[in-house]
Amino acid sequence: MLGLPQGQIKVTVLIETLPAVFEMDEILHALRERIVGLNCGRWDYIFSYLKTFRRHADKVLPERGQVTMTQPFLKAYSELLIKTCHRRGAHAMGGMAAQIPINHDAAANEQAMARVRADKLREVTAGHDGTWVAHPALIPVARAIFDEHMPGPNQHHVLRRDVQVSRDDLIAPCSGTITRAGFENNVEVCVRYLAAWLDGNGCVPIHNLMEDAATAEISRSQIWQWLHAGNQHLDDGTAIDFALLTSTLRALPARLGDTSALPGGGRITQAIGLLDQLSRADELADFLTLPAYRQID
Repeated sequence: MLGLPQGQIKVTVLIETLPAVFEMDEILHALRERIVGLNCGRWDYIFSYLKTFRRHADKVLPERGQVTMTQPFLKAYSELLIKTCHRRGAHAMGGMAAQIPINHDAAANEQAMARVRADKLREVTAGHDGTWVAHPALIPVARAIFDEHMPGPNQHHVLRRDVQVSRDDLIAPCSGTITRAGFENNVEVCVRYLAAWLDGNGCVPIHNLMEDAATAEISRSQIWQWLHAGNQHLDDGTAIDFALLTSTLRALPARLGDTSALPGGGRITQAIGLLDQLSRADELADFLTLPAYRQID
């Protein structure tokens, strides 16, 4: 449209919806004069999976902490992206590490950095050409892993002909459990993120992870799915129902304690009401921000 010469604007495309993983060749072809590569948008991709199969009792995912990139359907997604990109001479970018530095606890910080190193080692040995991190302090950690295992500028020679991914591989749910702590964490993340969002902040550190709209959406849509897609239970046998939701929401302010220092701490009550409304609705809202926009001052 602007008449700019080829190569003056270059793009990468996030594969962050379930339908997009079935159209990666087409996306590369449509943008062939501008595209640099495809990127694993892991958090939005998980959210898209949940939205797509919202009422399918056979596609319910376990608690968020167990839905990692080593789970078969996510491993298939990332490896198919590598194979597709390298077949076309495009870069295959890995996903974002959501950890942030923990300055007040050296042992906890080392555990967090170890998780980042393991995630980046998985990516580079699978054949990715680069990666993302959520915090600038993680750049040296990720760079060290990629420099050690990727001496060249990329890994286009890693064609991954061993990867044979079917439709069923891409939509197969992963095994796991829903613990009480996992349910309560989803509720807390949703409430704290919504409170901060309503207060004007769209990226919030919670429990040493950088939470954004995509990660909050995973938590929110999981709560809805657990409540609406068949008879779901915690691993201790407790039914996941509206009574559990109510008791968890009521107990949250006491768990949080003094919220004055939290982002959006003054909007916690408002956020609790919004999450309660979203979770009880007969239909899963497309995005949690849509009803939240109506509550902005």
